[in-house]
Formats: sequence, structure tokens, C-alpha cells
Amino acid sequence: MTYLLRSCAALALLAAAGTQASAAESVTFGTNWLAQPEHGGFYQSVADGTYAACGLDVTIAQGGPQVNNRALLLAGKIEFHMGGNMLEAFSAVEQEIPVKVVGASFQKEPQVLMTHPGQDLDTWEDLKNAEQFILGDAGFQSYYQWMITEFGFDASKRVPYTFNPAPFIANPKSAQQGYITSEPFAVETQAGFKPNLFLVADYGFDTYSTTIEVMQATIDEKPDAVKCFVEGSIKGWYNYLYGDNSAANAMIQKDNPDMSDEQIAFSINKLKEYGIVDSGDTETMGIGAMTDERMESFYAKMVKAGVIADGIDIKASYTLDYVNQGLGLDLKN
Repeated sequence: MTYLLRSCAALALLAAAGTQASAAESVTFGTNWLAQPEHGGFYQSVADGTYAACGLDVTIAQGGPQVNNRALLLAGKIEFHMGGNMLEAFSAVEQEIPVKVVGASFQKEPQVLMTHPGQDLDTWEDLKNAEQFILGDAGFQSYYQWMITEFGFDASKRVPYTFNPAPFIANPKSAQQGYITSEPFAVETQAGFKPNLFLVADYGFDTYSTTIEVMQATIDEKPDAVKCFVEGSIKGWYNYLYGDNSAANAMIQKDNPDMSDEQIAFSINKLKEYGIVDSGDTETMGIGAMTDERMESFYAKMVKAGVIADGIDIKASYTLDYVNQGLGLDLKN
């Protein structure tokens, strides 16, 4: 009898364990570029089990030059997507695409303009005197249009950016776009000098960035999964920035072997130094924070600059239901 009771108890435990294991829902998060520290919070929560703890088995699908993960989101092939900034989300509303931003990993767009030191291009006002602005199409059509409208920059000075720093390095009177975490490192490494850095967010380009996008159908049908993913990502960013991030970095380097230890260290340092993830509202509301006021401010600037149409119901592009609750503040040290 004792043997039978023990056997039944063991079977019950195995059944319970099997039920718990099967309860983990498999979802995919598509990033917008190759693995890098700018995705660190997401990798962190996969690596340390934070997503698993609330019931999700998360696969991170890298983006890249030949990958369109946003199209996969819109087609229902993946559950979560890393958006760029809020312009994409506003445009989705205009096109009647039912996608919503449920969190903002970055409080600041990481976009910078770089200049050579010692060339009288050392302040934001000096920047207008650059001989040329080396900019990609997306930047020219968004933040540079705002710079033209708001500060009087010259559209005729723009030349295309080919993702090669050589033209910038060769012309000391030029300015070039970049991510605060990436292109400055390339310039320092290849040219041996530290460029002046102008983070466009610090001059008023106040969009959120590296957003978490979800289809409305997923919110309606799987609200617990959305809650788990957003909250898990918030905790992931705290643990990545302020805790042991070695396992996450190992995952990043496995997915993207070109990511060096030096590049990772540089990127994390810049994320912290410039308050890209954790600054402003996040200090009281937690990482991922978003507000109606910031959304309205950015939208008004983009309308004024002619970047996007007036009259869009921008509140349909996001929800505050999953953020602004102070989650993770206890993890900061």
C-alpha cells in the first residue's frame, strides 16, 4: 500500500510538472536588425528565464538587411516586433493597420550627428555650418526635415549615407548620421579620434524608440502573453544594464559573431551615459514608460515639419495598459 501511494504521488508530481511545462506558450519576437546590445534587455530575459517565469517560451528572430520582421508581424507569422520610432506606428493608423505599441524600450531615439573636433563644428548651432550632411533616406525624411523646419538646416547639403564612415573621416567639415552606440565606435576605431556627438533627442526630437509592437488581435486574444512579454522585457532591461549580462551577451554574440566584446562594452556605456533606456519618466514610472504628452509633442513636430499628415488619431497607435507601473525599479542598483 505504501509503495502504491508513493507511486501515485510520484505520478501526480510528474503530471503536474508536465502540465506546467506545456503551459509555456511559444512566441516569437522579431528584431529590426542583427543582434546587438541595443537588444540586450530582450536577450537578457531569454537567458535568465524571466520570460519563462511568467509563462512564455520566447524565440528572438534577428532582423537584418534581407529580413522584414514587421511584415511577418502584420501577416500574423510572429507575435511581437521591435519597432523603430513612433512614425511607423502613426503611419500604421493612417493606413488602418491594427498594430499597437505596448512599450518603449528607449526613451530617446539613439540617432546622432557626428562632426570632427576642432573644426568649428562643436555646438548644435555650429552644426549648420557643416559642408555636407551624410544621411540615409529615412533620416533625411524624418529628423532632418524637423531640423530644417525647427532650426533652419539646409536640405541642399545632404548627401546619401552608404553605411561606410570613410567619406566622413576624409572630410573634416562634414557631419554624418549614426547610432550613439555604433558609428562613433567605428570612427574611433578606424580614424583614431572621438567625434563630437549630437543626440537629436536632446535637442527636441522626442520620439520613443525601439518599441514593442503587437497586433490588436494578439492583445485581444492573448492579453496575458502580452503582459508577460512587456513586463519581462522591462525586467530584462534593468538586469541587462545593472546586473550580470554575461549570458545575454553570449547569446548576442552567438547570433551575431561580428559583435566584439569591445563593441558591446562601448554600446552599453553609451546607453547608460546618454540615458537612452533609463531617463526622465522611467526614473519614477519604470523602463518602458510612455505618456500621452510625449506622443502628442512628437506628433505635432512631425506634422509641422511635413513628415506626416495632420488629423491622425495617434492614440490608436499605442496603449499605456502595460507600462508606467514602476515595475523593475527595485532591480536598479
